[in-house]
Amino acid sequence: MTPDLQYRADLTRRQFFGRSAVGIGGAALASLLGGDGLCAADAVAKAGVPQRFGGLPGVPHAAAKAKRVIYLFQNGAPSHVDLFDYKPMLRKMHGVQIPDEIVGGRRFSTMTGGQTARPCLAEITKFAQHGKSGAWVSDFLPRTAEIADQLCFVKSMHTTAVNHAPAITFFLTGAEQAGRPSMGAWLTYGLGSDTQDLPAFVVMTSVDKETSCGQIFYDFYWGSGFLPTKYQGVKFRGSGDPVLYLSNPDGMSKEVRREMLDGLAKLNQLQLDDYGDPEISTRITQYEMAYRMQTSVPELTDFSDEPQHVLDMYGPDVKRQGSYAYNCLMARRLAERGVRFVQLMHAGWDQHRNLNTQLKIQCTDVDAPSAALVKDLQQRGLLDDTLVIWGGEFGRTPFLQGSIDNTKQWGRDHHPYTFTVWMAGGGIKPGISYGASDDFGFNAVENKVHVHDFQATILHLLGIDHTRLTYKFQGRYFRLTDVHGDVVKPILA
Repeated sequence: MTPDLQYRADLTRRQFFGRSAVGIGGAALASLLGGDGLCAADAVAKAGVPQRFGGLPGVPHAAAKAKRVIYLFQNGAPSHVDLFDYKPMLRKMHGVQIPDEIVGGRRFSTMTGGQTARPCLAEITKFAQHGKSGAWVSDFLPRTAEIADQLCFVKSMHTTAVNHAPAITFFLTGAEQAGRPSMGAWLTYGLGSDTQDLPAFVVMTSVDKETSCGQIFYDFYWGSGFLPTKYQGVKFRGSGDPVLYLSNPDGMSKEVRREMLDGLAKLNQLQLDDYGDPEISTRITQYEMAYRMQTSVPELTDFSDEPQHVLDMYGPDVKRQGSYAYNCLMARRLAERGVRFVQLMHAGWDQHRNLNTQLKIQCTDVDAPSAALVKDLQQRGLLDDTLVIWGGEFGRTPFLQGSIDNTKQWGRDHHPYTFTVWMAGGGIKPGISYGASDDFGFNAVENKVHVHDFQATILHLLGIDHTRLTYKFQGRYFRLTDVHGDVVKPILA
């Protein structure tokens, strides 16, 4: 949709009849489609179809396998050669310079860009094959290994950025530069929401217990870019009230708050009538959302109705607000309440000088909760239409950062040329490993999957043709996948 069409969709009755024949035509169209631009609520209810709030006419473009996404984003980049991509060659050549023909003039971060000694570094974990699929998984991830037959491992992911913020931005917005709409914003814009009581797009962040990683969670990782701001993600905080300013101040009753919001809505509507600015419409809808969340959020965050065996499955940190385990359980509760896109971001994987100590701690933080989320969704009948994604912005180098003699400070640098992510549910073929890297885990060599291919596949699973979900901004039609991307069909169920 272009901004002018969005503007027309937001026009009021007064504007329809006061601003040319276009407005009159829009009024007729609105009467046919209903107040939210899709279909009248009564007609939807009579048809027995779950009501959708917002979204674009004609979207989804095809039958969807998934209704929602839970993206478990691992900030800092997990080491693929230590966790999922078993390479006996690295063990064989441990401490020996990686061949120049493998490196091939590739660029790295400034931390190893000038490092001439690049000895191969064998995995610091132990690998074994698991399940009927025979997937290779590290012993640092025992709970993930248990669900290997539910997962699709994509082992040929590759990207272009070699530093964290541009690489994360690329995965989440389709561009390395900040300013584009995030994936959750695009999906909310196109598909709307299945709930009126919670945001369609929710974000939660967490860090490793030792806070070893100094990465920043930038707001543009879940921003709306040039889309109206009502599509941006709502961040749930890791302490105190999940969302600021939901609670009424002392002395203000719910009735007084309702009366105040009604007055604000009238004032904002007068301004919207005069200017037609979609940001004014955002202000109105967000005030109303906040009012409804005064009831829905306390119920959402009350785990007293969760069986003990479920809490145990997520691990001992599950009740600690702001922990990865807590956020994973929250993600399941959000999914079953109709939230479209849940983005969990967990930092701590940036092991440049502490691979031998921090990798295991980080795996312990995320292993049980990630596996529990998949199991929990499956047990509740939600996995079939919930797409779960686990992965970071790139991988880690198969060669050592640092000195081979200084075991305590072994590390791996950023590595965009091949790495592994896993996916589950939502129309993904379970129990397979797709693509492959070379013998050193350095380059993707078989069935390569680029970031834009990955994004196109996610949209496809939600019934969206990635070439058709566009927005005109500054004279150009933009989309999540820019001008690239092919759906990776072999991983579809």
